[in-house]
Amino acid sequence: MTIIIEEEIHVDFDFEYRNLAEEVINFALDFEKFPYEAEVNLTLVDNPSIQEINREYREIDAPTDVLSFPMLDFEQAGDFSGIEEDVGGSFNPDTGEVLLGDIVISVPKVFEQAENYGHSPKREYAFLIVHSVLHLLGYDHMTPEEATFMENKQKDILNAMNILR
Repeated sequence: MTIIIEEEIHVDFDFEYRNLAEEVINFALDFEKFPYEAEVNLTLVDNPSIQEINREYREIDAPTDVLSFPMLDFEQAGDFSGIEEDVGGSFNPDTGEVLLGDIVISVPKVFEQAENYGHSPKREYAFLIVHSVLHLLGYDHMTPEEATFMENKQKDILNAMNILR
């Protein structure tokens, strides 16, 4: 497993955010029974940076908490059968790992949402990572049914990791 973490701003969390990111990503992939070694990129940014990315890729001119950029398309979320035929050039030739995709998190939004939801920045950060990993695995929340399913998966993963509100 390769997790590349880049900080485009000063990160002042009071927890080991690099270790937590690795732990959460690994746990979520194991929880979902992802059958390959994977590479995930995580970039920590400020609100103007994530707003620019959001505007460019989603045509929404506002800062958001997290963006996910999956490298793979799944016919059905969480179904990894036949992935070798589908990934084509999505394996890192140096490591053989599946390039799952990129996660971009707004550090200021982590603090803001933690306060708004009444839990710790650590919990919010872990939640955003789990949310994004599920997107990288093909899950989405475009319909009420998908949203409920994804929310339950997020809760199950965070509860299993004992990262509670």
